[in-house]
Amino acid sequence: MTVLFTVLSLSVLATVLAGLVSLADFRLNNYGVCTIDINDGSRRFEVKGGSSLLSTLASQKVFIPSACGGKATCGLCKVTMLESVGPILPTEEPYISEKEREAGVRLACQVKVKQDLKIKIPEELFNIKQYRTRVAEIVQLTHDIKQFRFELLEPKTIDFKAGQYIQIDSKPYDKVREAVSRAYSISSVPSEKNIVELIIRLVPGGICTTFMHEHVSEGDEITFAGPFGDFYLRDGADELIFIAGGSGLAPIRSLVLDILEKNLDKKMKFFFGAVRRRDLYYVDFFQELERKYSNFEYIPALSGAAPEDEWEGETGLITDVVARHVPDGVNRQAYLCGSPGMINACVNVLTKIGFDRSAIFFDEF
Repeated sequence: MTVLFTVLSLSVLATVLAGLVSLADFRLNNYGVCTIDINDGSRRFEVKGGSSLLSTLASQKVFIPSACGGKATCGLCKVTMLESVGPILPTEEPYISEKEREAGVRLACQVKVKQDLKIKIPEELFNIKQYRTRVAEIVQLTHDIKQFRFELLEPKTIDFKAGQYIQIDSKPYDKVREAVSRAYSISSVPSEKNIVELIIRLVPGGICTTFMHEHVSEGDEITFAGPFGDFYLRDGADELIFIAGGSGLAPIRSLVLDILEKNLDKKMKFFFGAVRRRDLYYVDFFQELERKYSNFEYIPALSGAAPEDEWEGETGLITDVVARHVPDGVNRQAYLCGSPGMINACVNVLTKIGFDRSAIFFDEF
């Protein structure tokens, strides 16, 4: 315990010192106007130096995936630097492999624009757009989860794959003086091109979730960028195993509805794990789908059911429930969405019963 406390203390101290260094660097140094060249001239613009590459690119409408909003905790904002910009920072180390290091891969949120830069990004990121929207509806799903329905104002339509996510921009509120962006999976079906639905759980102390839950009302205008992510349906399996917990239900709902709407020849089992009955939502919705479609099965489970829950369904950890219902990985794929701990536990169980790691999909945020 003492060792763990020491490690955590040092990590916090390092983060604070890094922040102070960045603040001093921003205030004391003037890097003037810098040129950023993307993909050998595909895009080229001049910018004021001093900010992170991630935020600088966003200011030019080039949006790089970043589930954590630039805090170096998700590792998604990778870009390839075609010229050296200095050594890899300690905050980048956990997310960059040796092969990526040799190729010049860096985290855009940690690279400061201090000089002219030449970078390489996937061409499809040029198609990412920023959307201006109006909050059309807010529904309280559980004590800590809300559904938000956004009407697109400009552009008026969006094209995305079921399972992908967008990055919402918050606004300053209370003592929060900065706007941040955070990633949330889309829960609506791709065929509804003029609306986007999100399912957002309130995270204690979370800047963006607090903003969405406590400072956003129906009729408000919100901006977001997207779509992002490679969590979408792949070819090659007869049966799909969906596993989710909490707000992780969002992309699974989109995938299930999209598959049913397209009448794809896929069997589906959807396992949803919760602690108590009050943590379950969309139960009637998925039970109705189960009654209507013979290829869809809905299996909710409670890990901490109390007598007052009057629960007669599956109980125990969702991994145990999955192991009881899924015999092997033959002609099956698994799609997971939930906490990192839940995902790691599910991957362990699925690989033990015969799933190849390449047949297990999830977003790492």
